[in-house]
Amino acid sequence: MFWQTNVRTFDLSRESLLMGVLNVTVDSFSDGGRYIDHARAVAHAIEMAEAGAQIIDVGGESTRPGAQSVSQEEEMKRVLPVIEQLAGDPRFAISIDTMKPAVARAAMERGAQIVNDVTGLRLPAMREVVRETGAAAIVMHMQGMPRDMQLAPHYNDVTGEIREFFRQILDACISCGIPPVSLAFDPGIGFGKTLTHNLALLRHLEFMRIDDRPLVLGVSRKSFLGSAIGSRTFEDREWPTVALTSYGRTRGANVLRVHEVTPNLQALRMTEAILTP
Repeated sequence: MFWQTNVRTFDLSRESLLMGVLNVTVDSFSDGGRYIDHARAVAHAIEMAEAGAQIIDVGGESTRPGAQSVSQEEEMKRVLPVIEQLAGDPRFAISIDTMKPAVARAAMERGAQIVNDVTGLRLPAMREVVRETGAAAIVMHMQGMPRDMQLAPHYNDVTGEIREFFRQILDACISCGIPPVSLAFDPGIGFGKTLTHNLALLRHLEFMRIDDRPLVLGVSRKSFLGSAIGSRTFEDREWPTVALTSYGRTRGANVLRVHEVTPNLQALRMTEAILTP
């Protein structure tokens, strides 16, 4: 299994990748405000790379439940200087976490290689950015938008509906000239889903794969972890995250998006040592 960016190709046939989260925001649920300073953001990215993250996912707009959107100009002001300073480091690829085509294009022009779109490449303009720049892209499923996605999420068949969404987007991408080898798919755990929905998706994760494309899993520190273990303490979400990194790998996850790299990488490689003779 290969995943192709504009400058490199990831071979995911034996080892999965960790994507380190870099929130250059003031209001992200986990670390909002911690890395809004560009120098601190760059330093944290390097720390994650040294710990083993092969992708750094840079985002300038919070997508936590209830979050309000920021302007295109503000988002660029936050992320572009960071991307410019990180660009060219051979240890990792830069991903831009955005739902705005103009931000994605500007990030690619400054050295990003992956577009991580929480709206799932629904916009033709975003698909055009991916096609023109040769970016790799992550198609994530979200019901609603961050400001309202957790108000009353409902599905008749959560796994079937998301798989059908992936199929439709794949067809739309192929129709506009995006090669399938550049696409990966993320079921969007916590994005317009209840605890029951999230657990069902994790239970049937391998069913989400289409056309042998990579699966991305992002569960790090999310609130459903606390609900599942009966804890309201934020710190109690770290080890469940590590557990799901291992579990996700056994269920076919190829890219795992995390905040804490070292323990998740150790869990990932230990799991792969067992799975791969």
